[in-house]
Amino acid sequence: MFFTQLPKCLVAIKACATSNYWARCIKRCGHQVKLIPPRQVKAFLTGNKNDYNDALAISVAAQQAHITGVAISTVEQQHKARELVIRQRTSLGNQIRGLIAEYGLCIPNGIHNLRKVLPELLSGDNQQLSVSFKLVLSQLNQQLEQLNACIVYYEKLIAESVKQNDTSMRLQSTPGIGPMIASAYFNKIGNGQSYRRGRDVSASLGLVPKQHSSGGKETLLGISKTEALTESVTAPSMP
Repeated sequence: MFFTQLPKCLVAIKACATSNYWARCIKRCGHQVKLIPPRQVKAFLTGNKNDYNDALAISVAAQQAHITGVAISTVEQQHKARELVIRQRTSLGNQIRGLIAEYGLCIPNGIHNLRKVLPELLSGDNQQLSVSFKLVLSQLNQQLEQLNACIVYYEKLIAESVKQNDTSMRLQSTPGIGPMIASAYFNKIGNGQSYRRGRDVSASLGLVPKQHSSGGKETLLGISKTEALTESVTAPSMP
């Protein structure tokens, strides 16, 4: 109600929890919304941290020409759910690998190696594991298969959502970009309206060159992946 009655203006918000939701709501009221990264706001924070000083720092940061806002994320959260399940599967896999190591059996890293070895260890011919441990291992294996099924399910949802997004479909025309990367890229960047040029997009992803400059001489080194977009598209499910 407050923003509906407010004259059209620029609304600056520090990017944090629920900020994307409020940005979408305020944008529907006709306002221009700018989400500012927290590290950019912190540079203008003076005195102790409180609501007043935070609001003042956000307003000052919003007026800086060199500070660009981040894209407003869509409501689609399949990548977040998939990322959560991948972390759970990795944790479970490490736990299973550690329990089996107590019997002197070492399984190479990689979920595909674990899924390949577990049926052999659970077979009736295997005498290296105790009967009680086989029962525990069988239950853990079922949990692992359930997590694998969840990952496959989320990947199907992501693939379907990509088909309904024109930007993601155009991204897939680039060699090496499939549904997963296209969807993750769109969730991170949006349609690109928040950026003036391609280099700004790279900088927002953390794909910037290291610098070793001195005496007015600029020396650019290799790319430093400080914030990798691939966090949400790593560890694909194995067939």
